[in-house]
Amino acid sequence: MDARTSDRFADEQAALRHVATLVAAGAPPEEVFAAVTAEVERLMETDLAAMVRYDPDGAVTHVARGSSAADGRRVGLRAPLGGRNAVTMVFETGRSARLDDMSQVSGPPTEIVRRLGVRSAIGVPICVEGRLWGVMLISSTSDKPFPADTEARLSAFTELVGTAIASAQARVELRGYADEQAALRRVATLVAGGASPGEVFAAVAAEAGELLGAELTSVTRYDADGVLTILGAWASTGASFPLAAGTRTALGGRNISTMVFQTRKPARIDDYENATGAAGQLGRDWGFRALVGVPVMVEARLWGVMSVISTREEPLPADAEERLAAFTELAGIAIANAQAREELRRYADEQAALRHVATLVAGGAPPEEVFAAVAEEFGRVAAADFTSVTRYYLDDTAAIVSVWTRTGILQPPATGERMRIGGQNITTLVYQTGKPARIDDYADEASGAFSGIALDWGARAAAGVPIRVGGRLWGTVNVWSAQEGALPADTEGRLAAFTELVGTAIANAEAQAALAASRSRVVTAADEARRRIERDLHDGAQQRLVTLALQLREAQAMAPPEAAGLVRRLDEVATGLEATLEELREIARGIHPAVLAQGGLRPALTALARRCPVPVDLDVQVVGRLPDPVEIAAYYVVSEALTNTARHAAATAATVTVTAAGGVLRVCVHDDGRGGADFARGSGLVGLRDRVEALGGHVSLHCPPGNGTILDVDIPTTG
Repeated sequence: MDARTSDRFADEQAALRHVATLVAAGAPPEEVFAAVTAEVERLMETDLAAMVRYDPDGAVTHVARGSSAADGRRVGLRAPLGGRNAVTMVFETGRSARLDDMSQVSGPPTEIVRRLGVRSAIGVPICVEGRLWGVMLISSTSDKPFPADTEARLSAFTELVGTAIASAQARVELRGYADEQAALRRVATLVAGGASPGEVFAAVAAEAGELLGAELTSVTRYDADGVLTILGAWASTGASFPLAAGTRTALGGRNISTMVFQTRKPARIDDYENATGAAGQLGRDWGFRALVGVPVMVEARLWGVMSVISTREEPLPADAEERLAAFTELAGIAIANAQAREELRRYADEQAALRHVATLVAGGAPPEEVFAAVAEEFGRVAAADFTSVTRYYLDDTAAIVSVWTRTGILQPPATGERMRIGGQNITTLVYQTGKPARIDDYADEASGAFSGIALDWGARAAAGVPIRVGGRLWGTVNVWSAQEGALPADTEGRLAAFTELVGTAIANAEAQAALAASRSRVVTAADEARRRIERDLHDGAQQRLVTLALQLREAQAMAPPEAAGLVRRLDEVATGLEATLEELREIARGIHPAVLAQGGLRPALTALARRCPVPVDLDVQVVGRLPDPVEIAAYYVVSEALTNTARHAAATAATVTVTAAGGVLRVCVHDDGRGGADFARGSGLVGLRDRVEALGGHVSLHCPPGNGTILDVDIPTTG
């Protein structure tokens, strides 16, 4: 071996040691590529040197270049394969290629060759683990061709370089795998901790961006209405993503979101200037230059797309799709878990809402209170800005019976005011079809009387769900959004399941209201009958008995003195007649006390207290007259209570307190007797309870044995 050959061999070994040292120190691939290219350029004493990688999509990427000449090819630049040139020839044959005459060169390198005056070029394959990975390219502007042994020397060098590259790549892949696992663990921790889907989406976007060294990332969901919604986004600079979470845009055209949706496969666009459609226009407006998108599958269903975005001229890494796909596979599981948790939470919220409504109905709440609860619970379950419950009538009119707003600052219309059904609005659509309906752009699409109310509220989108009661269309619950964009696609489905039970609740409430009204009518009719009987007794039988008693006294006075027996007999009959008249008056007072009708509650209760054999302390704090049914009910409560006290309690004293405040008449009867009274032990107390409850009141009885009896009664004085 001559000295020149020995020196060259030593230089090659030194170059390889340099590269090996970098690999052993864990240098990133980019640094290894740059070092290899620099060493080749130095060892081969060439004008130009570059390392080019073959990508899976039929393109090549310049991963490193020498420093001795500016050939205009940037690191990261991608170009298609094709034509007659060293890069394409190596790819097609898998062997070294030499071009000593560049006049016949063609394909993408042609312009560079001519501009720089390249006269000859050699390409040597770089194989990594038996696979053609790329090509080491050298070229010269000299008329003198490369030495005959150049390919051999370069091949011997690149064989060891391939091993170095494989080691560097393996290290990076291992580090990348560890990073991916750490990222997924962080996402999984969020899910396990009960984080909301929004938090999970934001974390997935951030982790993907960090892993791929991207500038921007986004997680976008495909909705059923042909629209996609951004749910999570991340920017490497810390600035906000240009498109806020919740931004919605239509599918269509040539853009990453649409390409992934149509193919269910990863997609890339290296020059977004050529993108079209609504999503493409948004990207161009914000300076997107290159994008890679990978489908996010949730439970074997295409759920959305994860995109990584570059605003630089350099394309995204060739393996971006592969790395992102591996990440999104597990991210899809995390999203599924988060969605399942959210659905469970949502189900619990719906059940809590239904329990609230059912509790009101079971407690006998009036229909208007049930309607108000339905509107509020619907609004909270659907996360709406405001909701309304509207009732339909047989004359093609409807009335809003309840309104709820999230902010509480909207002015609702007068509830119960009927308006004509018609036009294009949610209330009319549900009425005409009997099915759920939606309007996504209320300002442009709605018309009719009911649309004016919603537009005054600032409605931008609405959905309505029918309420059926007893198989008939009773009304509708409408949910409204004051934000741009449609309501979630599943709004109608969620509310329809809810309204099925709400219809039952309303039916029960109406039935209870009808029963209460019927009981009230029965009590009122009974009171009217009492008045009529009392009046008939007063005007008929009592007057007739009074007349007969007077006639008997006149006959007694006209009898001769010798008819002493007849006089005595007439006196007995007249006395008996007067006693019968007094008994009849007592009966009439029991049927409907005249003193109550004439003077009101205070004198009527005073009369009851005086007639009671047990001393009564009476305190009536009522000013003026109350409605007849209320006064009558209070009178009979006190009458029955004092009667029971006198007959059964063995009491020595009783107290009666009557007060009126806040629209309620409160009656309390308390004695010091033996106690033990029970609704189940007599018809008198049961009758009182029925009378009071028919008026919407409440009766409570507290009577521990040996400690007296307390009867408390509340009767509404209005409504």
